Amino acid sequence: MRAMRRSLTGRPICQPQHLFSNRTTLPISCSARRPYTRPAFAPKPQIDIKHIRQNPGLYEQNCIDRNYAAHSKSSWRIIELHEQWLALQQSSRQLRERNNRYRAHLSRTASLMKDDTEGKKAVPVREGMISDAKALKIELSAIDAQETQLQEEIEGLAQDLPNLSSTFTPVGTEPEVVGSINEHLADTKVAQGRYSHVDIGQELGILDFSGSAQTSGWGWYFLVGDGAMLEQALVQYALSATRRRGWKAVAPPSMVYSHIGSACGFQPRDQNGEQQVYAIEQSEKDKAKPQLALTGTAEIPLAGMKANQTLDSSELPLKTVGVSRCYRAEAGARGANTRGLYRVHEFTKVEMFAWTLPDSGGEDHFTSPTASSSEAIFEEMLSIQKEILEALGLRCRILEMPTTDLGASATRKIDIEAFFPSRQLKDEGWGEVTSTSMCTDYQSRRLLTRMTSKAGKPMFPYTSNGTALAVPRVLAAILENHWNEEERTVTIPEVLRPFMGGQEKIQAQH
Repeated sequence: MRAMRRSLTGRPICQPQHLFSNRTTLPISCSARRPYTRPAFAPKPQIDIKHIRQNPGLYEQNCIDRNYAAHSKSSWRIIELHEQWLALQQSSRQLRERNNRYRAHLSRTASLMKDDTEGKKAVPVREGMISDAKALKIELSAIDAQETQLQEEIEGLAQDLPNLSSTFTPVGTEPEVVGSINEHLADTKVAQGRYSHVDIGQELGILDFSGSAQTSGWGWYFLVGDGAMLEQALVQYALSATRRRGWKAVAPPSMVYSHIGSACGFQPRDQNGEQQVYAIEQSEKDKAKPQLALTGTAEIPLAGMKANQTLDSSELPLKTVGVSRCYRAEAGARGANTRGLYRVHEFTKVEMFAWTLPDSGGEDHFTSPTASSSEAIFEEMLSIQKEILEALGLRCRILEMPTTDLGASATRKIDIEAFFPSRQLKDEGWGEVTSTSMCTDYQSRRLLTRMTSKAGKPMFPYTSNGTALAVPRVLAAILENHWNEEERTVTIPEVLRPFMGGQEKIQAQH
């Protein structure tokens, strides 16, 4: 039996039946965003509102599929507001025509005022016209204010809509397994959950959770000795793998304006009173200044780097790779499934981000993607992720993620999950280690990042992002999968050894 899903045109297409059903997806809360001050210099979004008005049913179903039920009627509301706006436009047009007639009459009576006899006759008429013109001006000002209010409401509703889902994306809550890495390792004898990375790391003296509990609380950690060196080796290896493929290294800031995060699709909606982002506290005298927040991923500052700019199409694809500290307030409920390094509040991540040419459309829909297209860069990101994880000796599976798992900006998302022996009671041992998203022009429209076509026509580039390496989870997977129980050591993957002075194993540190 084959399940059915819809394409972006609304036509059903076939998809394979889901291969597993043990994932749970939390409902997305659609409460109001965390308030922030939008500065005057912030980019003015240019959403394709006409497309929303022309396809309200498509946007409604997309919201339902992506668990944005509270926004499912927004497209229809936009149509209502647009009709009200058109009615006001019509009213104001008639009023302006009257206003123009008044001005013409007043101009003519002004010349009559020079003649004493005719001037006396014109005075009452003129005064009446001036009075009517003033009343008309007040009425026009009120209509202008209503039009502005309607436009702002339309734009706000449009900005809050999630991106349309791709035809590759399964509808629902279950991903599809579309590939694997190092599948041969499934036959390798691995300690079946006897030792988690927490046990291994503490025995070797390279992880310290008790010290971090005193300094920062739960969800924080110290990497010590070879643990700290292993983090640096992972970062350097990921940078070398990406830079070989032409990705330019960038050291981004860890703090961004809240409006930049929102434009990237990170719209903090607190769930069950749980804070998702770390907003920077502002003193009373700074309350009017733009709100700042710590970044959850380098994707946000990298995307913002080209806000309010116009790129030349010849520059694209523009490929960057950033190393940053990432901050997540929502580290999850405390428990056995989140202990250790799997869910933490702060971590190091190497992130790929690219601006690309839009994918072919219209008459060129069936042409092959060029090397500069979003699709080609998306595939390049995936190949880099596969190369890194394969070289690290980790057994993984590749998942096409479902609609409910996509962030607001993504049209398509592929996750790679590594096998963690200690997590076999949770998701059969699988845990996400990388994610790759294709975002079309969602971010570039909201950040006003434009590009010029060969014909000189202004357009919006597409953006894509992908994890090159998230240190804590990969480090945890290495500890669990390369643990030698007899020797009480962890074998360092060969590709990391040049960054650790040729060291081959990690053993207990004293």
